[in-house]
Order: sequence, then structure tokens, then C-alpha cells
Amino acid sequence: MGDRVCLGIIVGAHGVKGAVRVKSFTERAADVAAYGAVEDEAGERRFRLQPLGEAKGVVTVAIDGVGDRNAAEALKGTKLYVARSALPPPAEEEFYYSDLVGLTAVLADGAELGKVKGVFDFGGGVLFEVAGPQGLRMYPFTLAVVPVVDVAGGRLVVEPPLEMEAEAPPAGDDGGNDGA
Repeated sequence: MGDRVCLGIIVGAHGVKGAVRVKSFTERAADVAAYGAVEDEAGERRFRLQPLGEAKGVVTVAIDGVGDRNAAEALKGTKLYVARSALPPPAEEEFYYSDLVGLTAVLADGAELGKVKGVFDFGGGVLFEVAGPQGLRMYPFTLAVVPVVDVAGGRLVVEPPLEMEAEAPPAGDDGGNDGA
């Protein structure tokens, strides 16, 4: 668990007065501005966000010191972080997505799939990426696929959908020909 959590990412400019559109990773989109100043990934720039509204899955915010469209466009792609200590502790059976990165993904029988490398939401639901012996694989982050998340124990249990199991080669099969 890191000392900072990514709350959102600036996805573009809005209007001509320096407002930006932010894809929020918080439960309520406007909460991207609720925990005080945020900073960029390097921790070199700090931003005070003032929510202006929400539309099409993003929050429009004004940023202190950003007064025109060119300055707003220059911030596109900037991830916005806040100190973990500024956030409320997760309730029981809750966690921050950043807590999942680095966990060991295992099947119900204990067989290891690999390590969680990232958690993503591309708009069609949350996915998590696992790097293991079969390469990178993405799984839907649903209760059916991930029935157990044990942050303290450093693991999550994965029950891959049947269509994904059918794609995986059997153990010991390198996918090559059989010599015939």
C-alpha cells in the first residue's frame, strides 16, 4: 500500500477559461476535489480543484492558476494524487484499488496465476491485470470472478469465467506443435 492514492486523471480542457475535465476514480465523481489539494504523479505540482459540474462520466473542475484553454490542454493526461492519510480508512470488506496492485492472484485450489499489475476502468466495468507464467491476462473485477480479496494476506482468489479457462493452454502445453 502506497502513501498516495490516484483519485483521477485530467482527460482534456473544457471551454476557454482554463477548466478541465477529470475522469474521477472516487465513488462519487465530485469527491475528486473533496480531500484537499492534489498533486501530479511526480509530486512536483500541486493543484486546488473547484468542481464546476458533471457530465458524460467526468467532472469539470477549475484549477487555481490555470486561466486559459492552452494551459488546461497542457495538463491532459496528468494523474491526480492525494496523500492516503487524507482519505477515510476503507470499511470492512472495502479497499482502494491501489491496494490490489502487487497482490498474488490465485485460483480457488491455491494454484498461483501471478501478481496483480493494475486495475482499470475503461468504461465497460472494472478489470484487473495479472502478470504470470502465461503472460498478461485481464479479468473482470466482479464478485463472481473475484470472490475473495485478502489485502492483509496479500492475495485475491480468482475464478476465471469459463470462456477464459477454455482459452488457456493445458499445463505443460507450450502451444507449439507435437513433433508430428
